[in-house]
Amino acid sequence: MTALQNLQALHTSMAASVLGQDRVIRQILLGLLANGHLLLESLPGLAKTRTVKALARHLDARMSRIQFTPDLLPSDITGAEVLHQVDGQNLIRFQSGPLFGNLILADEINRAPAKVQAALLEAMEERQITVAGASHALPPMFMVVATQNPIEQEGTYPLPEAQMDRFIMKVLLDYPSADDESQVLRLLREEEQAASPERNDAFSLAQDVIFAARREVSKIQVSPAIDRYVIDLVNATRRPGDYHADLARWISLGASPRGGIGLDRCARADAWLQGQTFVTPANVQAVAHPVLRHRLQLSYDAVAEGVTADQVLDRLLACVAIPA
Repeated sequence: MTALQNLQALHTSMAASVLGQDRVIRQILLGLLANGHLLLESLPGLAKTRTVKALARHLDARMSRIQFTPDLLPSDITGAEVLHQVDGQNLIRFQSGPLFGNLILADEINRAPAKVQAALLEAMEERQITVAGASHALPPMFMVVATQNPIEQEGTYPLPEAQMDRFIMKVLLDYPSADDESQVLRLLREEEQAASPERNDAFSLAQDVIFAARREVSKIQVSPAIDRYVIDLVNATRRPGDYHADLARWISLGASPRGGIGLDRCARADAWLQGQTFVTPANVQAVAHPVLRHRLQLSYDAVAEGVTADQVLDRLLACVAIPA
């Protein structure tokens, strides 16, 4: 099979165990193809962890789950230098932590204090960690998928803007439809009755297929007009008053250059998944919300009026001219 057919098969396999979340699965695959990190946000019980586990089961990759808690230390996730005795001699060696995996599930990331969250910054941006002055490279395939609950604020530490900016997309999960929820009940009953609940795990995708797909995504053509459209969208978040008075009232701080880079990468991945050889404005619009929603800092007026980041982006997309 081609790389595209393999990724489509991966989507189908994940959708068989995570019902009613096709949009979320697609966005997770876009993040995987774009070689970025993801932040999943939803109310409790909407299959955030199950979705990440479904991805890990169908990839030939090592998954590390880190349950973030207020008493977690940076060395608990990065690893530390440990004293060993070898042939009667004391040697200090680096013992790697759970960050040295391929797919890192950072569960309830906003429950950890600032020091632990900061330990992720170098890993997410530079794909390495530094301990005791020595740098240690992370695996070539390295993806952080963090989860957080938006309503449970007691005992949480909001993520700083610098860390939020390192997530290529923020994916929101919503309640499934009634039909999908009925299928979820049937699926779980079948898993309870089956001798092996992981019966659909025969399909496994090698890491080389992901790397090949990323190479194909990098070759997707992007015209100068699309580049201009991406830059216009990002600049509209920084100078909203040039586009609409409401945007000027709602946006306090716009997207960083990482926002434009994320739009470019995810739009190319979206085009590739649809079998296109070039990016269209529709591809950019399809990824604009997950790429930009967490990069906007809304004003007090927007919060007071109950305006969400997605509503701001809806208005922004309506105001920015689409290239012909």
